[in-house]
Amino acid sequence: MRQHYYRNFKLPDKKQIIFSPHTIDKIGRLKQNGITQQKAIDTIQKPDHVTSGYLGRKIAQSILSDDLLLRVINEETDNSILIVTLYPAKRKRYE
Repeated sequence: MRQHYYRNFKLPDKKQIIFSPHTIDKIGRLKQNGITQQKAIDTIQKPDHVTSGYLGRKIAQSILSDDLLLRVINEETDNSILIVTLYPAKRKRYE
């Protein structure tokens, strides 16, 4: 049986970053596009842009290429950040 969330990175003096099982699966499918767990963490920690999403979620964005950016949808609590999902998107749509 699968755990509800896959806990992964705890950085000193920073919030724990938790990847949902959906996000882990999606990263596996998107590796050929250069999307990794580390890229998702970097996007959360140093985004190029942050916007509000549904249900109080945040959407952090970082540039992947001239045409694409990475959007990381996350929920933040006092001591952790849950990455709900992520996806590559056309830059012209969101910039």
